[in-house]
Amino acid sequence: MIDKRLIEQLKQHREQFCLLVGLGFGGGILAVLQANYLTKVIAGVFLDKLDLPEVWQWMGALFGVMIVRSLFTWLIEVKAHRLASYVKVNVRQHILSSLLALGPLYIRGQQTGELVNVLVEGVENLEPYFAKFLPQLFTAVIVPLVVLTSVVPLDGTTTLILLFTAPLIPIFMILIGRSAEQVNKRQWETLSRLSAHFLDVLQGLTVLKVFGRSIEQIQVIDRMSNQFRDKTLNVLKVAFLSALVLELVATISTALVAVTIGLKLLYFKMDFPQAFFLLLLAPEFYLPLRQLGAHFHAGMAGTAAADRIFAILSLPRRQDKARHKNPFPQQEQVEITFENVHYAYQEGERPALRGLTFEMKPGETVALVGASGSGKSTVASLLLAFMQPDKGSISINGICLSDIRVEDWLAQVAFVPQEPHLFYRSVADNIRLGREEATMEEVIRAAKNAGAHEFILSLPEGYETLVGEGGHGLSGGQGKRLAIARAFLQDAPFLLLDEATAGLDPQNEAVIEEALARLMKRRTVLIIAHRLTTVYQADWIVVLNEGQDVEAGRHDTLMKDRGLYSQLVMAFRGEK
Repeated sequence: MIDKRLIEQLKQHREQFCLLVGLGFGGGILAVLQANYLTKVIAGVFLDKLDLPEVWQWMGALFGVMIVRSLFTWLIEVKAHRLASYVKVNVRQHILSSLLALGPLYIRGQQTGELVNVLVEGVENLEPYFAKFLPQLFTAVIVPLVVLTSVVPLDGTTTLILLFTAPLIPIFMILIGRSAEQVNKRQWETLSRLSAHFLDVLQGLTVLKVFGRSIEQIQVIDRMSNQFRDKTLNVLKVAFLSALVLELVATISTALVAVTIGLKLLYFKMDFPQAFFLLLLAPEFYLPLRQLGAHFHAGMAGTAAADRIFAILSLPRRQDKARHKNPFPQQEQVEITFENVHYAYQEGERPALRGLTFEMKPGETVALVGASGSGKSTVASLLLAFMQPDKGSISINGICLSDIRVEDWLAQVAFVPQEPHLFYRSVADNIRLGREEATMEEVIRAAKNAGAHEFILSLPEGYETLVGEGGHGLSGGQGKRLAIARAFLQDAPFLLLDEATAGLDPQNEAVIEEALARLMKRRTVLIIAHRLTTVYQADWIVVLNEGQDVEAGRHDTLMKDRGLYSQLVMAFRGEK
């Protein structure tokens, strides 16, 4: 139940956690003082017949202790939730940093809904662990020890009962915890699957409606929801059963102490003040243990989510490998060389590149051509530093890419993807993505070069219009023009185009081709070509087949050779 990985998160907040432990210790001392003053008040009024001023003195001390104890209880709650809040912020930031460092290659293989569930619900499940279970765990150790030190000098029998019964509660917690842990993990896994599937259904709702499969998905979600309900009820069954057992043990133990004290009092083997004091301390002794049992299952939910959280945090991050690399200043021109590059997915089981070799000279436009699965997207991912080659080298101006800091290299790259992503921010902020410090005049100039200025002015708030998911909707052509505007604003020496004109109507395609022609001037350009109409004017064409460069040359030369390139062109023209 005590997860070392979660305990590690407290290193940055040791002072706050020590304060919590100190408050718990102080609460134990105040519990003993409260029982002592209450005993003196009762005995003074009914047995010793103390004077009224003296009684008021003891009652004032009693109320003072009660107020201070209430203040300690309140502080423990506040500090515990504040500690949990700090830990949640740190963990969530670490998860986001890890996901950003792992890059699209890792995220592409994950379910978006499941990752969102980890970031939101999974991190929130850590709060009960740090705010309730962990502080209560230390309180359950400290307070009984404080009470026990007060009981030992007064009565040996009560001491033995407390020492014998106290371990029963943790023992039952451990026994129940073995089954509760598995039940909580199954509930968490079911929730993760439900979240992932539900988000997939929402994102693909248009396709499902077009093909008439939406009703079927409603039934699937209904079935998964029922499974999650059953798993949750199983968790509640175990929680109620454990609460019943722990409460029963604590109640019986308190009753044993009460019966023993009552018999001694009956046979005049103990004074009333001493008996009453011990009777008041017995519930205080078991109270922290009972509260620990109440928070036990809340902590279980945190440990169930922790497995997935730390699975993400433990993955190797590319930034960690690049800390000691040499800086790479801004370049005016870029020359890129692939030398015998190999790469395979799924830990070497699915080769993507097999000794790829080609060169991009400064200011040259190179197009990669090949059938689907030939390795074009892998080349783009390697150039964007999403991954490292398994063998061979990629050189930038004579320097191996693996020796360059990632952030320095990406500052030299402008990327226009096939499906650009727009964030839920203003149009201007989306254009500034590569240069946040850019002025408004520079943003407008970039938009004009990309052919986006006119449609931006037609938006409800112009450049301040919120776009992206939840914002004002844009067409595919408008989104691509914003992506081209980003590239203009970044003004990088290397430009990577991933079929920027795919899926457009002739009018938008013409506008974007004109903008791209301006963007490609005086830059080293790599075009990942899915349609051959975009590569005819390239300075050099590299034809890929099963991860190898099988042909290279200009369009006219390759057509004369009657090789794979000419076959691809003929097949494309036949489809047209």
